[in-house]
Amino acid sequence: MRICSLLPSATEILYALGLGDSVVGVTHECDFPVEAAKKPALIRPRVDPHAAAGEIDRQVSELVARGESIYAVDAELLRSLEPDLIVTQDLCHVCAASPDDLAAALTRLPKKPRVLALTPHSLSDVWNDIRKVGDATQRRREAQALAITLGQKVAAIEDKTAQPKTRPRVLCLEWLDPYYVGGHWVPEMVAKAGGEDVLGRAGEPSFEVSGEQIAASHAQIIVVMPCGFHVKRTVWEYGAAKFSDAYMNLPAVRERRVFAVDANSYFSRPGPRLAEGVALLAHLFHPDLFPATPQESSVQRL
Repeated sequence: MRICSLLPSATEILYALGLGDSVVGVTHECDFPVEAAKKPALIRPRVDPHAAAGEIDRQVSELVARGESIYAVDAELLRSLEPDLIVTQDLCHVCAASPDDLAAALTRLPKKPRVLALTPHSLSDVWNDIRKVGDATQRRREAQALAITLGQKVAAIEDKTAQPKTRPRVLCLEWLDPYYVGGHWVPEMVAKAGGEDVLGRAGEPSFEVSGEQIAASHAQIIVVMPCGFHVKRTVWEYGAAKFSDAYMNLPAVRERRVFAVDANSYFSRPGPRLAEGVALLAHLFHPDLFPATPQESSVQRL
């Protein structure tokens, strides 16, 4: 089977199921495992991914306002790869290529491949998407085993975080200019790690919030997780951001409990590593229960 993945999380799922050799095309963002980055890139962004957060938001807003796609599909490369299966998503048209982005390219293919679109809103949806990929690739047994293992890992963390009587108030910033808070599975991850997400809504998209809302959150821990960024880029963006006096007076800021995390690896992508993201949050919220120190590339105190 020849598979094209138009979604970094799908690429991670495919490799986790032992299908790396079957993957013939990926996106410009597929960087895990490292072997995936060597595959031909079918997708390129129509915004500058190296621009500052505010400029990226401006470019995205302009494209959306004109009804234009944020991603371009290399139709000729797709045709030459002759895929049997294409895995994409229909969740966030800002984060990754969607079926709409594919539509024109598919009309040029002599043989129509199967298109599997993933639309997860929760951790259980992500584990079920692993099963869906397994069903579509004759890896049902491996997918079931992986989904069960991930669910059990998160459940064990949740059981342990039920012990503390208090849960810290947590603010998850998914973008800094403008401010967005994490949605979908992120508030659920916070809850299972023993925290209370003060602004995010479980199972619903991320959304823009004001500086006043952030100041009124009384957050005791702030997790900075800009979508698509690793720790180094997040640290830079945070340093360049302008915060109000009210923000600087939040308990989390005063007590230096603000953390930049590797959003790309553990929060933004709905794939197997979300379970590691829950473990990372559990350490930040309850270091006495989860003392193992994460790698510096995963988190940095701001």
